[in-house]
Amino acid sequence: MNVELKNIHFSYGRVKALNGITVDLKEGATGLLGPNGAGKTTLLKIMLGFLVPDEGEGQVLGYDLRTEQRYIRQRVGYMPEDECYIPGMDGVSFTAYMGELSGMPRQEAMKRAHEVLFYVGLGESRYRLIDTYSSGMRQRLKLAQALVHDPKLLFLDEPTSNLDPTGRQEILSLIGEIASSKNISVLLCSHLLDDIESICREMVIINKGEIAASGRIEDLKMINYQLYELKIKGELPVFSQQLIAAGCRLEETEDRLIKIYTPPDFDQMEIFRAAARNGVQVRQFVRSQSSLEDLFARTVGVD
Repeated sequence: MNVELKNIHFSYGRVKALNGITVDLKEGATGLLGPNGAGKTTLLKIMLGFLVPDEGEGQVLGYDLRTEQRYIRQRVGYMPEDECYIPGMDGVSFTAYMGELSGMPRQEAMKRAHEVLFYVGLGESRYRLIDTYSSGMRQRLKLAQALVHDPKLLFLDEPTSNLDPTGRQEILSLIGEIASSKNISVLLCSHLLDDIESICREMVIINKGEIAASGRIEDLKMINYQLYELKIKGELPVFSQQLIAAGCRLEETEDRLIKIYTPPDFDQMEIFRAAARNGVQVRQFVRSQSSLEDLFARTVGVD
């Protein structure tokens, strides 16, 4: 067992950031998905022992959240979303220093720093000042410092932020290799659906400080609901209000395609009845395959 949390609550003053989080994360790659402000980073900081929960209990790699934070940080690698480098240092010195902070002897930390910098593609730039690194190089450096002490568990907070498409794909390929062949479990925290789906088999969706859904991605896609895609001619507002009253969720895309998420046991003919009652013509009607985007829209309440 990698992470077990029970009923975790945390507030910043009067602002409730986490409200009864309970999760059990096994080995392998797990995605922590949610919109900005959902509480993902706060949850990571609690698991690392940087924040102490107001209520609840938990363990990371068998160590207690409240009393054994130092042992957790010695065994967990953390790639933060924000910049974490020290101005005036070169890449290898910084990475080795992070290894020392994790408890490694200086000589071993320096040797390991060279290895991980080559691994993430910064071997030729390891003696350059970090101040001269591009955004993509700094992301790779953050990954290197998270790996330098050979962790058993890796927390990655928005690892592809500020990257162009090529750089994003390269970082995701590295993370995928780490998760599949380095015997390191990964918790990938992101608001980007594609990042999660490309790396992870398990997923936790968090919204407004609460768990909205969790489990295997393939299983979550089979949550008991139907998705229909429509194109109509006529006025949408009254038509949509009647379907919402029946328990449906509606989303209109930029090309005026209407997605209707229906509750269990919903009679699809009610869509046509609502259209007929309101003089709306249904020009296209397709039962759609559920996707991660559909699941996300349903669980976090995107309209």
